[in-house]
Amino acid sequence: MTDQPNTPPRASAEETRILRDLACRKAEILARPAVSERIRLWKKHNALAQERPMLLVFPEGGWEDLISADDSLRCRCSDPLLRGIEQEIRKELYAFEHFDTDNVPSPAICVPKSISNSGWGVEARWEMSGEERGARRFDPVIAGESDLDKMHFPEVAHDEEDSRQRFDAVREIFDGILPVELAGIRHVSFHLFSQWTALRGLEEVLMDMIAEPEFAHRAIAFLAEGNRRLVEQYERMGLLDFNHDNTYNSTGGNGWLESCPGPAPAPGQPATRAQMWASAEAQELTVVSPAMHEEFALRYEKALLEPFALTGYGCCEDITGKCGLVLDTPHIRRISISPFTNVAISAPQIGNRAIYSWKPRPTDLIGSFNPGRIRSYVRENLAICRQAGCQVEVILKDTHTCEGHPERFDAWSRIAHEEIDSL
Repeated sequence: MTDQPNTPPRASAEETRILRDLACRKAEILARPAVSERIRLWKKHNALAQERPMLLVFPEGGWEDLISADDSLRCRCSDPLLRGIEQEIRKELYAFEHFDTDNVPSPAICVPKSISNSGWGVEARWEMSGEERGARRFDPVIAGESDLDKMHFPEVAHDEEDSRQRFDAVREIFDGILPVELAGIRHVSFHLFSQWTALRGLEEVLMDMIAEPEFAHRAIAFLAEGNRRLVEQYERMGLLDFNHDNTYNSTGGNGWLESCPGPAPAPGQPATRAQMWASAEAQELTVVSPAMHEEFALRYEKALLEPFALTGYGCCEDITGKCGLVLDTPHIRRISISPFTNVAISAPQIGNRAIYSWKPRPTDLIGSFNPGRIRSYVRENLAICRQAGCQVEVILKDTHTCEGHPERFDAWSRIAHEEIDSL
């Protein structure tokens, strides 16, 4: 739920040619039977009727290594919106040509509506590392409970004329090749503790839960109410968009379904929460007990997720001892299983009650690349999931680097797909 820049795009003749050429390549891939088959499998998978485990690779931070090594990934457009569209297409083409996965290119070019909001009254502040891509340190702007009075709920604005101009400009570029869609809010995900720790600091937040629990509850309740109001504003203003398609869902996977979840949509009407996927996570609480996770996070997250048709939960937190709590999330359909979660314990608990979104360790792409170790690791965990009856998806992500070896992504995906095929 991020703001979008108000920048009507402009492209030179050469940039237009480049974009249209890329779009033609993408259209040719989308027309292949292999893509239609992947979409069919995703729809069954997301309906908890999978035919086989699904496989995705998201290089994320590793894209920097891939772009440095392959000129086909280097963007030529100067306009920020067009450059973003160009980069997305180039990544989709690269993934389809290199990764042996179930990644699907998006069927349309999406132009985000010009949506903004007034913010929360305070902004996060960080101490940055002097090293390239180095870590950053919390620099809290909320020193105590009285500082909460500086905050206010965000108010949403939509520049309809700017949305129309941007849409018309992009549609003209891709006319006759790919459909262009003016997209509202499609990815809805709640990150209350990510927001709060950015303002208060991680150590401070964890200490507050013990030493100042009333303050902690007041803060999270405020953020939860602000997020609820944000989504309600989007819904009231007709800015929510259907996401039972290739839209990135939760912290991995997509939303593909045979039809819209929830009530059937009226022709020409925008989406409502009751027709959408949404998700939440609280990875900052991986070290706290299930009882504290329930008290300080899930009780608020469940209320935010209740109005949605289908939901996901989790990110990088270890949910080994919290599976029962997560399964109690309203309308749960996808649960993120981080590399820190014990598969042998969590898989039998989750079974086929929700998609088991397993994130293998990304560290196998750095240091000494060992195909045999990767194969054994994937095979062992897939066997556990199969025995538990899980609707499993395997998603390699959180890869900050491949240390200048882009071929490792290709090899990893090939190994994982071979192990899936051998089940």
